[in-house]
Amino acid sequence: MKIAVIGTGYVGLVTGTCLAETGNDVICVDINEAKVKQMQAGEVPIYEPGLDLLFHRNIEQERLTFTTNLADAVKDAQIIFMALPTPPGGDGAADLSYILGAAKDISKLITEYKVIVNKSTVPVGTADKVKAVFAENTSIEVDVVSNPEFLREGVAVDDFMKPDRVVLGTKSERAKKLMTELYGPYVRQGNPILFMDERSSELTKYAANSFLATKITFMNEVANLCELVGADVDSVRRGIGSDDRIGKRFLFPGVGYGGSCFPKDVQALVKSSDDYAYDFQILKSVMEVNERQKTILVDKVLKYYKGDIKGKHFALWGLAFKPETDDIREAPALYIIDALVKNGATVTVFDPEAMANVKNVIGDQVNYAKNQYEALEGADALLIATEWSVFRNPDFEKIDNILKNKVVFDGRNLYDLQKMIDLGYYYNSIGRKLLTP
Repeated sequence: MKIAVIGTGYVGLVTGTCLAETGNDVICVDINEAKVKQMQAGEVPIYEPGLDLLFHRNIEQERLTFTTNLADAVKDAQIIFMALPTPPGGDGAADLSYILGAAKDISKLITEYKVIVNKSTVPVGTADKVKAVFAENTSIEVDVVSNPEFLREGVAVDDFMKPDRVVLGTKSERAKKLMTELYGPYVRQGNPILFMDERSSELTKYAANSFLATKITFMNEVANLCELVGADVDSVRRGIGSDDRIGKRFLFPGVGYGGSCFPKDVQALVKSSDDYAYDFQILKSVMEVNERQKTILVDKVLKYYKGDIKGKHFALWGLAFKPETDDIREAPALYIIDALVKNGATVTVFDPEAMANVKNVIGDQVNYAKNQYEALEGADALLIATEWSVFRNPDFEKIDNILKNKVVFDGRNLYDLQKMIDLGYYYNSIGRKLLTP
């Protein structure tokens, strides 16, 4: 099939590349000329494991191309995906200007039936607004389909190629037939394609992310309580995660959720609920708790140093909001850095992939190390904000020789408590016993 993908951000690029992998001819469109030239030259603009292999293979096989020319892209496309940003406005509502603007541009270019697919995360009613734009600007028949993405950064290629479900919102039998043909190769093992109305599809995405954000936040609250009552959050996690009604995933406590999806999706669902005069109290609490959790590690640091860290120097391992990505949007590490610096401390950071992105955002507010051990030089203590695999089994003998004091504040509970006791560390983690030498 001939496919156009409008927008080459994280979702658009993964979508376009993976659609090309099953034999479709895909043209990806972006207004950023420099980015398009970069991709045309074979450079992947984001870090996502496994994407580069598919990206290069499909460019070489001429199934995946890139352009800034919207007219060329949509001319022969049977299905047009819109994978455009929907950033939150000042009131928390998703900004639909990119989507509605693209819909207007496309409506003036098409000359035959097309399926328009909303791949972006959008509030309930967006499909209706897109339909209205086409109705206002063209007499050509189109079907607008809501097709939310459920891609996890770090494993997005696998998620797309082997989805646990595909959600499609449309009442059109013609669109259903085309979308079933398109997604058929990805669900050969029997995972479902779920057809529903557009509004239900749009709400499904927000509900899914908001539930997961709630689950994470609940476990962080449990962890905080564990510290007060003398319980161990790892034991509690295993105890409740063994219940198949609850499940094991998203129960690991830490320094809060971040990234491009959970923060803005929870916020947008709350705003949508407010618009319909519904007070979504649990999600408002989720946002409030998560905001506090992002700097809980700094609270522990301040308590240890009796409220005064002026002149102290800290090493920080991990900048991305999660491992296996370079995405720093709403990353807890940025909030930790900000709080440390505002309290008069200096910081040296290391992350396997996200350093350049952080430098673009905060510049020289921190020092950037070449590796995790260089980050420790001259540091009074080590803080851990992201659970990269490379941090899980460090050379503690090497750490002992570099770090000024054997003090670790671990926001991801990477290390075994007994091991840290044996090594003689002051080890302060989340929801577990505080170890003091």
